[in-house]
Amino acid sequence: MSFKNILIDLREIFELFEDPKDKFIQLMDMAKESNVLDVSDKIDKNKIIGCTSQAWVLVTKNKDKTFTIKTDSDSQIVKGLLSILEKIFQGQTAEKILEMTSQEILASIGLEGSVSSQRTNGFSSAVKKIQGIVR
Repeated sequence: MSFKNILIDLREIFELFEDPKDKFIQLMDMAKESNVLDVSDKIDKNKIIGCTSQAWVLVTKNKDKTFTIKTDSDSQIVKGLLSILEKIFQGQTAEKILEMTSQEILASIGLEGSVSSQRTNGFSSAVKKIQGIVR
């Protein structure tokens, strides 16, 4: 699925909710559906610096020059936000991953005003970490 279609699908999900609390519940539901990293992957090398929660990202380059992204966090809301990055960046090339900023992602899916500045900073750190790895 293309970047654009994934963002549209995510926007449609979050547009269902007017109350920011309901958007957070949706994020937590997304977290429950996402995978969990193995304990062996929760190491400093994979840690997202700048996130107030414990959060990790594992990026693997595939033979076709696309990437597999796996994330995890000890916070359900952060894990939900990271699962959004998994959905968007999964199976994309470095060029596509480098195209987007965290602010564009949050704005595209309708979460720009709902997420606290601390979580926005952590989300931005996660995007930058992923982009730094795929460069």
